[in-house]
Amino acid sequence: MPAPLALPRICWGEPASPRSALLVHGLGSSGALMWRLGDALAAAGWHATAVDLRGHGDAPRALDYTVSAYAADLVATLPAGGGPWNAVVGHSLGGAASTVAAASAPEWTRRLVLIDPAILVEGRDANVIRKSQERAFTDPRVETVRSEHPHWHPQDQELKVDAVQRTSRWAVEQTSAQNRPWDVRADAARLSVPTHVIGADPAVYSLFTGTLAEEVIASNPNITMSVVSGAGHSLHRDEPDESIRQLLEAVT
Repeated sequence: MPAPLALPRICWGEPASPRSALLVHGLGSSGALMWRLGDALAAAGWHATAVDLRGHGDAPRALDYTVSAYAADLVATLPAGGGPWNAVVGHSLGGAASTVAAASAPEWTRRLVLIDPAILVEGRDANVIRKSQERAFTDPRVETVRSEHPHWHPQDQELKVDAVQRTSRWAVEQTSAQNRPWDVRADAARLSVPTHVIGADPAVYSLFTGTLAEEVIASNPNITMSVVSGAGHSLHRDEPDESIRQLLEAVT
């Protein structure tokens, strides 16, 4: 794997808790945007840690933005008291990178929860992601986010703008450019830890659905799946209560 970078962290909950969780955000996002999940895990007795991925937030910048590079950083990220994590929760790009990390280093975590993970990104999905990122960087204002996502919590609206302003646009563009093909299905098939996918509602928009979801789940008996109805790709912001319920169920 590529040489890892040290990732900045923010935490929720009691550091001495015996249950540790790592939260991994998606493309163009930040560790701070995982606040709703971190807060819920802390309330349930966990110590939750979120990181900024390379090129995002306060993390170091680099030249390599392959999923393998993101994964190398995650493998090198361990609980303060040493590994493994009791659970790793990854959204979108974070889900793909966490999949590669757990497949290459099975001792890194005891459990995976993947939130609408970007296991395979091609065609229409690649186009949707590119246009979404371009729109976010072109007009990074709270008013714009609020108009597009009026149902999001005000802190999600504010933190989305903050994430875009502190993320390297070049890093985001290179993440798409350097991952052609963007396909970690083989890594998902190799996962040896219990893995639960919390999928978005395909009637809204989902990256992990249809024949892709069926293929990945059929490839590995360790993978299970549930869906948050009425939620799009950022389901923990669209339908936080149900997303948190399914997350807590998955990690227990």
